[in-house]
Amino acid sequence: MNGKRPSLVFSLLAFGYAFLYAPIVSLIVYSFNESRLVTVWAGFSTKWYVSLLHNDQLLGAAWVSLRIAVMNATLAVVLGALAATALVRFGRFRGRPALALMVGAPLVMPDVILGLASLLLFVAMEQLIGWPAGRGMTTITIAHVTFSLAYVAVIVQSRLVRQDPSLEEAAMDLGARPWKVFFVITLPLIAPALAAGWLLAFTLSLDDLVIASFVSGPGASTLPMVVYSSVRLGISPEINALATVLVVLVTSGIAIAGWLLHRREARRQLAE
Repeated sequence: MNGKRPSLVFSLLAFGYAFLYAPIVSLIVYSFNESRLVTVWAGFSTKWYVSLLHNDQLLGAAWVSLRIAVMNATLAVVLGALAATALVRFGRFRGRPALALMVGAPLVMPDVILGLASLLLFVAMEQLIGWPAGRGMTTITIAHVTFSLAYVAVIVQSRLVRQDPSLEEAAMDLGARPWKVFFVITLPLIAPALAAGWLLAFTLSLDDLVIASFVSGPGASTLPMVVYSSVRLGISPEINALATVLVVLVTSGIAIAGWLLHRREARRQLAE
């Protein structure tokens, strides 16, 4: 029985990885297909990557999505880290239950509700104060930050809960002000959580379709919106080529970030 257990675990693990990554591998392989039909292999070719360079619609949508994702991830990390610090380090204060509720609500709220609520908010704000003027990158970024900061706050909050507060207390006993303690001690200690939150927020923004469809406007179509509208008319090999480029870029970024975090952790353990 014990001899069969490792093989069973290995089989389940292999099935799980195949279920997750086989479609991605298939997409990458068929991006080098000579034929326009994405389900018929007709030989190796890189012509779709050349064709992608002349597809202004896909490249423009990809550039819009990348800019929104970077701005969203950066703002979400700042706001999420501040919210997590307030919830963990400031103890009981007036408004804490409301803050915890607002931070956690986007985690369980359906995307359709978030998108519709954001659209109604932007329309009301435009009528009252004239901002934002129309829908575009600004409204998409604000809507993405609304739900992305909740994920960042959860990640940073879990890191702060496990962190020993004695270092911060010792710094304050020696006369350091709270903001200096945060930037000099707390921030370096939660840096891995911030990096993980940034990558998660970036991925969530780059992948979002529902919320962006509600709050986008002319000239601000994201890549998921363009791909979805194109797939309804038939899958283009250029989409496979673009997806392959994004997979390579995202995988490289995650690998570099993981290597830097591992190196940082190794140095910290060596110093201890």
